[in-house]
Amino acid sequence: MENSAAEIAQGVITDWSAAFARLDADAISALYSRHALFYGSNPTLYRGRDGVKSYFTSLPYWNTRSVRFSDVTAEAAGTGIVNMAGTANFAADTIALSVKITWVIVREDDDWKIVSHHVSSRDPLIDQVR
Repeated sequence: MENSAAEIAQGVITDWSAAFARLDADAISALYSRHALFYGSNPTLYRGRDGVKSYFTSLPYWNTRSVRFSDVTAEAAGTGIVNMAGTANFAADTIALSVKITWVIVREDDDWKIVSHHVSSRDPLIDQVR
């Protein structure tokens, strides 16, 4: 029996969270597609596994770090495609950061890989009052 979109997303989240807690750039980048597009906490667009690895190796080395995902929604978007959105709550030394996060997860080389990663502010950037 094939896993549901929620189970697939949760599996990737679990692996990603564990690799982030170790700040293991190799393990994190291995979770991404070779075709990945990645927008993290800076304005640079990173491409592929090498780009993802570059992003994580450039982060400060914190003594403690963790991430907790909440409000996760996952939907199958076709055969071998899962669309995921949620909130990522990061804690590192004295930093606390909560961002909206979206991933597109695809079946690649008989495994699930993140092909699109995007984070954005949880605070509104534009007031939408009419």
